[in-house]
Amino acid sequence: MRGSTQILVIGGGPAGSTAAGLLAKEGFQVTLLERDQFPRYHIGESILPSCRPILELLGVWDKVEAYGFQPKGGAYFFWGPEEWEVKFNSLGENGANAWQVVRSEFDELLLRHAAELGVEVVENITVKELEFDGERPVAALWAGTKDAAQSGRIAFDYVIDASGRGGVFAARHLKNREYHEIFRNVAAWSYWKNVKPLDRGPDGAIAVLSSADGWFWNIPLHNGTTSIGLVTGRDIFNEKKNSLGGIQQVYDKAISECTHLLPLLEGAEQVAGMKVEQDYSYTAESFGGPGYLLSGDAACFLDPLLSTGVHLATYSAMLAAASVSSVLRGEVEEKEAWDFYNTVYRHAYERLLVLVSVFYESYRGKEHHFYNAQKLTSAQREGLSIQDAFDRIVTGIADLEDAQDVYSRVHAHLNGAESGDPNPLANLNKVHEQKQAPMNPQNAVGGLYLSFRPRLHLARTEGERTT
Repeated sequence: MRGSTQILVIGGGPAGSTAAGLLAKEGFQVTLLERDQFPRYHIGESILPSCRPILELLGVWDKVEAYGFQPKGGAYFFWGPEEWEVKFNSLGENGANAWQVVRSEFDELLLRHAAELGVEVVENITVKELEFDGERPVAALWAGTKDAAQSGRIAFDYVIDASGRGGVFAARHLKNREYHEIFRNVAAWSYWKNVKPLDRGPDGAIAVLSSADGWFWNIPLHNGTTSIGLVTGRDIFNEKKNSLGGIQQVYDKAISECTHLLPLLEGAEQVAGMKVEQDYSYTAESFGGPGYLLSGDAACFLDPLLSTGVHLATYSAMLAAASVSSVLRGEVEEKEAWDFYNTVYRHAYERLLVLVSVFYESYRGKEHHFYNAQKLTSAQREGLSIQDAFDRIVTGIADLEDAQDVYSRVHAHLNGAESGDPNPLANLNKVHEQKQAPMNPQNAVGGLYLSFRPRLHLARTEGERTT
């Protein structure tokens, strides 16, 4: 491993591989440290169409398309007494725009592609400590995860923390991670064989099936297995685990009570043990500081209801790569690039956070504690700058700026009160449309916007000062 590098990336998941690969494509020297040896297991198997343009920019889309993952035509929801489908647009001649992936294989594909682009990828290495010059990190002390005698130091000019939920900066060093009061949920999941395919909805769709105390995901994978997970409230889960005797028992009982899932499992066999994660909503106080940026789950994490994990990872990685590139080229100052990154990524996260909460609120069984526990309070909504968030995702409300109660208008819009469409996710695809993102002068943030020509960078709007 080098003793110093221009840019250090911590973590080799989708955020780290994407950021590192894009920076290497721009001609910078990049070293990526990954704690595990790929392939390694990871959850988060349902990919949104919004990832496609980023993977195309990275030059890896053709590899993903050719790999053989399960094409994902959309989603199908069994939500209380209602059900509906969400179809992904523009499948057309180019085939699928989204996939259900085995993450160990998908993530390794991205990591190896980053190495092909020139990234120095070093696996089985964990960052133990960071060295600072004042508030600016300047080096990382590392150790081998398989060889305890292996250790060293690597200096850098900039660092991108893509270390996931472990969070080298936010969770371990700065300790500035804040958990939201809502989405204090637990996911318990396993894998099955011989699950019957859905008899409705788009081909290869993820099925989301509500239950009395939560909901299930049902994700068909190309290797012949199906990922089936239960999401429920943490307190509910712990209470039932104690009374029923264990995680498997909680999972089995919830399945037995999910009338839409049971028919799919007739003749099916669970072929793996149980896995569990909890606490699905947090953000770091800041997504960056002098010389460093936090990307993907290292910065923030969201309830898995709308399958936004890889979207947020790759989107933030693209923003981080553009920001660091422009600073290193002297096109913008670090502070203004970092302000752009923090604002844009936080808005992307917060608007999805609110959309998830609104979706939970659309559940018609108002007596169920789980669904009521997912609602944002008025104070929480005010603290999340709902006006700013929904300016970028909600279309069709001509007088939004004049609305007295932004949240109630957005809720009505998402639930079809204005369009006549009863589908709470009627506007889901609009969340990810690039025309709502800061990719042109009209949507600039702080006088900056993301540009791809002649290279990936932060461009200035006309009339803004230049450096």
